[in-house]
Amino acid sequence: MSFDGFDSPEVKRFQRKVTLLSAGGTFLDGFDLTIIAVALPMLIKQWNLGGGTQSLLVSSAIIGSFIGAAWLGRLTDRFGRKAMYVVDLMAFVVFAIATAASQDVWQLIAFRFLLGVGIGADYPISATLVAEFSSRHHRGRHGTFLAAMWFVGAFAAYLVGLACLPLGDNAWRVMFLVGAVFALVVFFFRITLPESPRWLMSRGRVDEAQAIMRQVTGTDVVMTGGQGKTVALGELFAPRLKRRTIFVFCFWFCYATAYYGIAMYTPTLISPFAQGSHAWTLVGSGIVAMLGLIGSLVGMQLVDRWGRRPLLITSFSGLTAALVVLALNAHPGFVFLVVLFSCAVLFANAGGGILNFVYPTELFPTDIRAGATGLATAVSRVGSILGVLVFPNFIAWWGNAAALWFFALIGLLGLTVTVLLAPETRGTKLEDIEAGKV
Repeated sequence: MSFDGFDSPEVKRFQRKVTLLSAGGTFLDGFDLTIIAVALPMLIKQWNLGGGTQSLLVSSAIIGSFIGAAWLGRLTDRFGRKAMYVVDLMAFVVFAIATAASQDVWQLIAFRFLLGVGIGADYPISATLVAEFSSRHHRGRHGTFLAAMWFVGAFAAYLVGLACLPLGDNAWRVMFLVGAVFALVVFFFRITLPESPRWLMSRGRVDEAQAIMRQVTGTDVVMTGGQGKTVALGELFAPRLKRRTIFVFCFWFCYATAYYGIAMYTPTLISPFAQGSHAWTLVGSGIVAMLGLIGSLVGMQLVDRWGRRPLLITSFSGLTAALVVLALNAHPGFVFLVVLFSCAVLFANAGGGILNFVYPTELFPTDIRAGATGLATAVSRVGSILGVLVFPNFIAWWGNAAALWFFALIGLLGLTVTVLLAPETRGTKLEDIEAGKV
């Protein structure tokens, strides 16, 4: 079979469309997961939430995303990229509206959980479709653009939060409704995309794959070799894939643990240093989110030039160093906190935060690509949940420094795993990676 037509300059416009619409989903992921951090100080005051309830509220969507990634990622390998790609977006619309209408914290937790199922599903669906339509020379940039849009969504959550502040007690409801509006727009554009010909070939549907290749590239391609069989996810731990699986699971877990532990509580952590101003808290948190976005954009420019491996090593090194400096300062000021948190997320997002959309889709075969990416996403959600639950409890028990030392050690673990196991896949065809040529 030949997918060299995707390397043709004539296909770039279509590839940009696929990437942009997929990035609409990751934008929503970032927005919906971050908007709870923006709304949390309001909800704490309005509903008098205790520490345990806060942790459950913040982690509910992340727990849902664990289930969505693990379950719906595998269904994407079974029923196709496009079918799940469109259905998934409806969850964003329906449950974002439901969260806005919640009458108490338990309803909000339940609807955030269901919204999280859709969020988790979108990671493997969007990343897989983009990888399977991309040119091998620009696949890294397309994949990292998805990740960058996650951080655009996170930054947009703070802008929406600031814009909604004058609405008083109902501000958080409007914030959640904005996410539903964004999702509805993306949904109507997504239904125009075709199925992945690589997936069609893996299911033995050669004629359909050739038709889509003709539609996309404008040329006739004779394709053979469709398998038409299902490969079990247990293959991830077979000798030929075990090293890759351990690497992807570990680096993504370490990144997610450190990033979510910091990002989900940034407004809560810096609020005591903002002289009682909720606006200054959001401004400081927005700066941190903006630097995280800048980090992802820097990484996007380097991923196909410098390579995946050196980018990820630099990322974990910078994240760990910033967390160590934070942990060593027992009495930080507002500006110091904002600067160091910004450095931490800048380095984290320049590598780990964007390569989680690239490495999984490159390293696993077409037959199990979405399922494997979904399972890796689920493992990362375990890290996210750990980060979200550990941070406030560590602070309550032992103070800020203990929590920061814990995340610094997680960053060091991610660095060690990357140095030992990370392959370089820059500029290599997916079929060559699948054949073990990296």
